[in-house]
Amino acid sequence: MKILDLKKIHPFIMDDSLLKKRVFASKIMSEVIRASSSFLREKGFVEILPVIISPITDPLADPSKGLRLEIYGYPFEITKSMIFHKQISVLSLRKIFTFSPNVRIEPPERKDSGRHLLEFTQLDLEVLKGRREEVMELGEDLLIHVIKSVKEKCKEELEFFERELPIPKKPFPRISWDEAVKNFGKDFEIPLSNQSSSPVWVIDFPIHEREFYDREWEDREGYLADMDLIYPEGFGEALSGGEREWEYEKIVSKIKRKGLKPESFEFYLQIAKTGLSPSAGFGIGVERLVRFLTGLKSVFEVKLFPKLPGEFSI
Repeated sequence: MKILDLKKIHPFIMDDSLLKKRVFASKIMSEVIRASSSFLREKGFVEILPVIISPITDPLADPSKGLRLEIYGYPFEITKSMIFHKQISVLSLRKIFTFSPNVRIEPPERKDSGRHLLEFTQLDLEVLKGRREEVMELGEDLLIHVIKSVKEKCKEELEFFERELPIPKKPFPRISWDEAVKNFGKDFEIPLSNQSSSPVWVIDFPIHEREFYDREWEDREGYLADMDLIYPEGFGEALSGGEREWEYEKIVSKIKRKGLKPESFEFYLQIAKTGLSPSAGFGIGVERLVRFLTGLKSVFEVKLFPKLPGEFSI
């Protein structure tokens, strides 16, 4: 198999061994995208194009920063996630998905985490009137389908990575956020992942841990109808999602509770006032999924033009 020598045009590719990893990982990534799209289309989902810049984007409850710019005298941000656009889209298209490029200025100390990039792609989906249980089952079926497809279509690549991929069994184990913190500490993601032999759900995060758009349980004040899926073997977070707040007054109240300004979300709130609907969904980091499938140490190794926190790259 002939491999293009990208070192001649990209001086940041370090050696032939790394280039070969990236080439084989890219073929697996291509199959991940194909298999995911096929699966979701068969489930009645419509693919929409990603939103790259917008007056509104995900505020995120983590240290990553956004990129703001002015165009034609108007303020825009580069998309950190399409959460608001997904909620709006399902008002017209009941089930949607997109492969959304996200840019997040991560702290430089995350460079060696193996899980963080400045620029990554997220498979984002949303279901009108969806509930958490529904999208959790969808997430399990999607991951199982992708693993089966990669095992079938990418035998040469998996052999190169010396990677065995067992098929997870449904339903995946579950643990509450409170239990995870009790058993593994506040930074439970990697310890929980290390001790898990299959993907595991973390559910019911407290309200202070997540964003204002996650829906609070009516009968469990302070806890949210959301979830993260954690890969086994130390690979960390696979997907994040849950049910969405959709009532205007609740959204405004939670924005203020987070110390944010409602006027920063003017366009979204105008639509919420007119009428959002209940929905649920999640996002899967494509590079992280490929890292898990290949068994590679870092997402830096899975794509041809990665951008690490704190580093310069083409």
